[in-house]
Amino acid sequence: MKSFETNTRSILTQPLQTGAGTTASRLGHADLAIANLTDMRSHAEMIANLDASVPLIADMDTGYGGPINVARAVALYARSGVAGFHIEDQVQAKRCGHLGNKQLVGTEVFVSRIRAAVAERRKLGSDVVVIARTDALQSLGYEESLARMRAARDVGADVGFLEGITSKEMARRVVQDLAPWPLLLNMVEHGATPLITAEEAKEIGFRIQIWPFAAIAPAYEAIRATMKKLKGEGKADCPEYITPKFVFKVCGLDESMEIDRLAGGDAYEKGS
Repeated sequence: MKSFETNTRSILTQPLQTGAGTTASRLGHADLAIANLTDMRSHAEMIANLDASVPLIADMDTGYGGPINVARAVALYARSGVAGFHIEDQVQAKRCGHLGNKQLVGTEVFVSRIRAAVAERRKLGSDVVVIARTDALQSLGYEESLARMRAARDVGADVGFLEGITSKEMARRVVQDLAPWPLLLNMVEHGATPLITAEEAKEIGFRIQIWPFAAIAPAYEAIRATMKKLKGEGKADCPEYITPKFVFKVCGLDESMEIDRLAGGDAYEKGS
C-alpha cells in the first residue's frame, strides 16, 4: 500500500466516497447501479480535493464494464486525486452490499477486473491503491469468498475486502486466513456486520476500516428534524453560530480570499 501506509500495530479509519451515499445525495435514489462512472468520478474528485493531504478511498462499483472500461475508470479516478478504490464482483446491475439477493459474475470476470485495474495503475505510474472486494459471502459462502480474494491478491490487488461479514468470529477468521495481506473492514452500522469498533478492528488485525454511514445517518436525522420543525412551527431554529459566512468558511472562503490577496487583488481588502 503506497498512498496510505499502515503498519501491523495500527488501523487506518479512512475517509471515503461511498456509492450508496453518492447515489442518495446526488441522485436521490437507492443504491441500485443508478450512479454511473461520471457521477461517481466527479463526486470522488470533489471530496478528494477538499483537502489533498487527506487520502480518499472511493467506490468504483463493478468497474463500469469490461477491462477497457475498468482501465478508463482507474485512470479517471487516479487523475482526480483518489488515493485508493475498491472494485467488486457483482454484475453490472449491482446493489448495495448490505441488501439481499445480490448476483455475481464468475471468478474469472472478477479477476479480469482486478488485473485490468492493476495493469492500468502500472501504466500510469500511479500509486493508487487497488482494493479487491467480494460480495460472494451471502450467496456462495465463506470458502468461495476466500478463493475469490486469493485470486484477486494473486493478480496484484493491494488490499482485500470481504463485504457483509456476519460475525466477529468471521472477521477474525478472514484476517488469519489471508494474513499477511492487508484487509479492509466495512463498518455499516445496523447492516449485515455487527458493530466492530476501531479499537476492536485493530485488535482483530484489519488494516483499514471504513464507516459509510457515519455522515449519512446524522445528516438525515438533523435535516429531517429541522424540516419537521419548519413545517410544524414555521421556523428552523438553526444554531446561532451557523451563519452563511460560517458555512462559506467551512467551504474555503478564507483560503480563496488569500489566493486573491497573493495575486495582488483587492476584492477582499476590507474582508467579506
